[in-house]
Amino acid sequence: MAKEAKTNALRMLDKLKIDYAYHTYICEEFVDGASVADKLGQPRAQTFKTIVTASKGGKNYVFVLPVDRELDLKKCARAAGEKSLEPVHVKDINALTGYIRGGVSPIGMKKPFPTFIDASARDHERIFVSGGRLGLQIELSPDSLVKACSGEFAEITFDV
Repeated sequence: MAKEAKTNALRMLDKLKIDYAYHTYICEEFVDGASVADKLGQPRAQTFKTIVTASKGGKNYVFVLPVDRELDLKKCARAAGEKSLEPVHVKDINALTGYIRGGVSPIGMKKPFPTFIDASARDHERIFVSGGRLGLQIELSPDSLVKACSGEFAEITFDV
């Protein structure tokens, strides 16, 4: 495999000595997570997207969920100990996280935020998350993701 230009996410995993693999794909502009999963032949239930939210008081929280599911903002607020949360506007993502839309990794953001990973991640030996830029996915165990982003598992999606 050719040497990959390191993103903050990859550098963080290396620093923490966490086992991971990465997968690249051709991508010039934002595509949704389901399309990424399909392009790489990854199961959608094992491919996770990252959504950054804000409370009325301005605190930010990160939620990581399967690309084929949607956030239940009431469950998210409960997990975060807030009354309510709203997704951060796309135009604010880069300044807040250091990443761009479609390349937001829960690992290695500019500043650490409380991070919640959908409990369904525990159903899989390995999951996929953005590697910190368009065209890069990281494959790792759910427990490794928790370690890398100081996250915790929570019920954060709508019941299917």
